[in-house]
Amino acid sequence: MFIAPLNTDLLLLEAEGESLYLKLIEQINKDFNLANEGIDFPMSITAKELKIQLHEKVYRMIQYKFAEYLNLLYIIDVAEEEVKKLDGSDLVILSEQVAFLILKREWQKVWFKNKYR
Repeated sequence: MFIAPLNTDLLLLEAEGESLYLKLIEQINKDFNLANEGIDFPMSITAKELKIQLHEKVYRMIQYKFAEYLNLLYIIDVAEEEVKKLDGSDLVILSEQVAFLILKREWQKVWFKNKYR
């Protein structure tokens, strides 16, 4: 049964521990490109850098490309209810939380593919 990690650091640690970190990067790159938001995280990116760069990308999208940001969430299939629960008063915190929701959904996809294929 899939149980989502409680935060980004734990999620990335779990992905590395299950040897699925590279698959997670591939999934993120794939979905961002599907949403026409070209992102190309190298396979050599560290978990810390991935966390930082994803957060920055989401922050910039919320601030400057809101329609594309909403499309990205739709393509990735981030639960709308989870996004609506977030407090949008601080954009930095909001973008960090959304980046976690994106990672969580992408991790779920990778985990299920690995478990049931």
